[in-house]
Amino acid sequence: MKELDLILKNIKNKELLPIYFFHGEEPYFIDVAVKSFENDVLEESEKDFGQTVVYGKDTNLQEIISLARQFPMFGELNLIIIKEAQDLVFSVTKKQEEAGKENPGVKALLNYIQNPTPTTVLVFAHKYKKIDTRQSLAKSLSKNKMLFLSEKMKDWDVPKWIDNEIRNLGIKAKPNIPTLLSEYLGTDLSRISNELNKLKIILKEGEVLDEKIIETNIGISKDFNVFELIKALGKKDEAKAFKIAHFIGKTPKQNPFVMMIGNLYNFFSNLVIFHTMYGQNPHTIASTMGINPYFIKDFAEAARYYNLKHCTRIISILREIDLKNKGLGAINMDESELLKEMVYKILNVDKFKVKL
Repeated sequence: MKELDLILKNIKNKELLPIYFFHGEEPYFIDVAVKSFENDVLEESEKDFGQTVVYGKDTNLQEIISLARQFPMFGELNLIIIKEAQDLVFSVTKKQEEAGKENPGVKALLNYIQNPTPTTVLVFAHKYKKIDTRQSLAKSLSKNKMLFLSEKMKDWDVPKWIDNEIRNLGIKAKPNIPTLLSEYLGTDLSRISNELNKLKIILKEGEVLDEKIIETNIGISKDFNVFELIKALGKKDEAKAFKIAHFIGKTPKQNPFVMMIGNLYNFFSNLVIFHTMYGQNPHTIASTMGINPYFIKDFAEAARYYNLKHCTRIISILREIDLKNKGLGAINMDESELLKEMVYKILNVDKFKVKL
């Protein structure tokens, strides 16, 4: 959420809007904002009477507006937070639409947006999905700068986000740690944040976060993971690649097949970029790939074993394996067998003809 830092700053400075409507597929940023409202808007002595938290499934928009219209009993502000606001009804029912009627709750909220109570801060936490931006409610909220979208982070942006979080927490880490964590924890920012906060407590002063600490405290194997598999494939280390594949095949819960395909696809797609930009400044290449320049050396080494044609063939192999995993063209093949087939075909890509 691009406005999050400014929102958090304004909360601290008590520069508050009358309404905040958070919505979108990424719950983490919404949770961070809501936590700041809960902790930083009112003093502890004011919270019993001035802070109200309700859940969408337990209320409706008309009741919420009724609460918002009330003036504070003590203190200067009423803070009303609606959690799980996605359980509220914001659309018009089919019967209402056929009868040419409006949703009375939405109508009440629309009226409130135009004339909010100056002593109330109303916060909606509408998680996991967006509201319909074509409807009048979203348009009115947006016009008044009260609508905030929390979008799901793209896979390739997660390592950079983890790196920033590590720096913000004051943790010293090896350069490959953000990538390792993103490959195994995916895009679940809440889990990643929780794990980083646990590691912050565990780490001794001056200690550098490395693979061994990750393995001990999070359960990601430092030797048998997709990160190491990619490194082995990049070096065409056949023995190590098959050893890692064998271990990963035995631990499917810790190593989701779909995520592994995605990581390999990203690696070889970036290797295509490396070939096409060969000879340019490494920092420019890294920026185009969206990676830390530290990893350019891995691509330089992999480029010695896989030329541009090989990379495009491997991308086709990965698509083929992905389709087999979804049940197309693979009879009685489990993920461990598919993994071995994939590793074999990548290592021997020069011997296979594939449909591009």
